[in-house]
Amino acid sequence: MSDWRTYEPVLIPNIAGLNRLETYRKHGGYDALHAVLHDQNTWPDPASVVQEVKEANIRGRGGAGFNAGLKWSFMPPADGRPRYLACNGDESEPGTFKDRKIFEYNPFLFIEGATIAAYAMSITTIYVYIRGEYRSWIHKMEKAVSDAYDAGLLGQNILGSDFSVDLVLHSGAGAYICGEETSLLESLEGKRGYPRVKPPFPSQRGLWGRPTTINNIETLSNVPGVIRNGADWFKSIGVDSHPGPILYGISGHVNRPGVYELPSGMPVMTLIEEVAQGMRNGKKLKAIIPGGSSTPILPAKDLEDLTMDADALRGAGSMMGTAGMVVMDEDTDIVETLWRISKFYHHESCGQCTPCREGTGWLEKILEKVVTGQGTTRDLDLLLDITSQMEGRTICALADAAAWPVRYTISRFRDEFEARCKPSLIPVG
Repeated sequence: MSDWRTYEPVLIPNIAGLNRLETYRKHGGYDALHAVLHDQNTWPDPASVVQEVKEANIRGRGGAGFNAGLKWSFMPPADGRPRYLACNGDESEPGTFKDRKIFEYNPFLFIEGATIAAYAMSITTIYVYIRGEYRSWIHKMEKAVSDAYDAGLLGQNILGSDFSVDLVLHSGAGAYICGEETSLLESLEGKRGYPRVKPPFPSQRGLWGRPTTINNIETLSNVPGVIRNGADWFKSIGVDSHPGPILYGISGHVNRPGVYELPSGMPVMTLIEEVAQGMRNGKKLKAIIPGGSSTPILPAKDLEDLTMDADALRGAGSMMGTAGMVVMDEDTDIVETLWRISKFYHHESCGQCTPCREGTGWLEKILEKVVTGQGTTRDLDLLLDITSQMEGRTICALADAAAWPVRYTISRFRDEFEARCKPSLIPVG
């Protein structure tokens, strides 16, 4: 990989006032939307836009890593009735804070990308779901959406074309579960955020029973660049299997935490030592959580040659997730860290599925025993047994998200857990 210092950001470029519509348009903003609506030679129909995005392989930046264009292609043919795009800006995963940078610094890039997606899938209404705690960012988005309407970039006959679409902002109420795509749909419909059983999938039966696609904010923000510059340009950035720019959210025990836009496949140690300017107070690196709190922890010994892309992280026994990297130094109490994570997932379980409702509660209770010195080594095996009864047994993946940190943190740092436990001669089972 070439020197990261020479990379020119495209999602969060260093342009003052890019959150103002006139500045955004001055720097090429809405050229991509104009092209798909009016350049019939390059973009003869919406299907051509879907194909280009599919070819670019924009892998979902919300955690799943699925090809966005392929997801768009699952939408059935238009029938003249309502169809929806739901944009997921809930961003409730601990360690994740990237989408709010787009809301603040480059909101029109996302709005343009969502509008192109709407054209490509014959969408009639775009819903943007933003977590309620992002109050100031919601206000910023309200201003951007209003300006887009005033300029004829949303609403009826956009840019003088036959294409019309509305965009609605919706504020969540702080429920982590509403980041799950079908819970998000339930919340948009005014219901309790319970995940839906699939099938049917949202592309067949989504909002109000109509075809719906759900995409992450960062994912859609990559669309205008692909339309302007082509799929090959996008695939030239970063690694082949997971191409394009990534918003890396680096937090924890580093000297310069923050959100950094860089190519996919950045070496983990480069992100820590150079981009984030090293460990705070000269401490030694102990471990990282690479992609938000649900992704399995990785000890420092496994990071030397590791890169931040889906395939490399999977090979290392973790996941890319949202690229929200939490860095922990040598003084970190791993046992207490895991307890706090488990407490979060217990609190945020919607309670619909028994393995999750009961399992998250028992994980928290048993880990609290260990943290307070009342646990036994048998409790560690019991925790691992509980995780095996949770994973893959629920409607959504929250049970998995709660189980993975417990399983992998105990297995990779078992000596620290055993040091906090009383010995036990009674085996589990």
